[in-house]
Amino acid sequence: MIATPAIVSAACACLGLLQALAGWLAVRRFAAAPAPLPAPQPPVTILKPLHGAEPLLEQALESVCTQRYPSYQVVFGVQHPADPALAVARRLRARYPGNDIAIVVDATAHGENRKVGNLINMLTAARHEVLVIADSDVACAPDFLEHVTATLQTPGTGLVTTLYAARAATRTLAGRLGASWITHSFLPGALLARWLGRQDSLGATMTLRRDTLAAIGGLAALADHLADDHRLGVLVRQRGLAVRLAQTVPVTTVPETMVAALFRHELRWARTIRTLVPGQFTLSALQYPLFWAALALVLWPAPRTLALFAAAWAIRAAAAVGIDRALRLTALATPAPIWLLPLRDLMSMVVLLASYASDRVEWRGQVLRARAPRGAKGMASP
Repeated sequence: MIATPAIVSAACACLGLLQALAGWLAVRRFAAAPAPLPAPQPPVTILKPLHGAEPLLEQALESVCTQRYPSYQVVFGVQHPADPALAVARRLRARYPGNDIAIVVDATAHGENRKVGNLINMLTAARHEVLVIADSDVACAPDFLEHVTATLQTPGTGLVTTLYAARAATRTLAGRLGASWITHSFLPGALLARWLGRQDSLGATMTLRRDTLAAIGGLAALADHLADDHRLGVLVRQRGLAVRLAQTVPVTTVPETMVAALFRHELRWARTIRTLVPGQFTLSALQYPLFWAALALVLWPAPRTLALFAAAWAIRAAAAVGIDRALRLTALATPAPIWLLPLRDLMSMVVLLASYASDRVEWRGQVLRARAPRGAKGMASP
């Protein structure tokens, strides 16, 4: 007779596989959607806050210097003159003398969130009405600005964000596991959340008008929030404006080379998300069908559960490869590590369970507490 825990685990695996297939379908529909109609292209300022010489930093920053866009400014910002990222920014300014590139070095603090403090200092150098805030490790296609500005001009739009895939800085186990979580779990999950009516702000890139930013209280309104992207989306929606997805998928870098470092990074994401959307976070355990199928096999070693595990692996792999192909990311992002998917799902469950142990997070040398603003609902991004 099959034990009840094994039945429950098998049921969870089946639910997870349905979610994996739904996520694959969502990505295919997103990739096949028509591009926005041609729209006016207002001048844009791209704000790139920097901190340290991250792996692949120069390639990521160079991607914003090679945009096919008529008029845009790039502002790089660091908080210390000894920051090694400053040398990278200066090399790019010298390499592209025809570009409008400003570099801000300012250590002035503006709250607990150092990234937002850096952005506040950088904003003084911004010359244009449309602002694009992009993480330092994000590499984007040459038509990135065309897509985000066209989406911003959709009536009722206050903020434009983007999905993003991931590339591993190295071929290490940690790099491949980290990239797979972002591309094959987080990305389709964010799209499914859109299907359910959510309008989450995904912080890798965020585009808005200067007057919208002023109306929500400016960047100062984000300065004491760990999940500044989530908070920005909440404030924009409170103004009655929509948070929309642009039809472009940039790529973020996974810098970790050791699994322990990746675990700490993912634990920060998990604890932040758990404090913001605790119910949805708990349900996200169903995203990992290979964990549940393996658990069912351990609880009831039998041909049926072995077949379930094999089927789960095959379906999970097909969905991951399908996402890669739908987004045509194989040249940019790290492809699905098919043989590592069971380990990926196991690690994801360990991170999820460990997130309940504390609200303490480590972020670029800071120790902070992940706490949700009263009455706020949203989703933090990695």
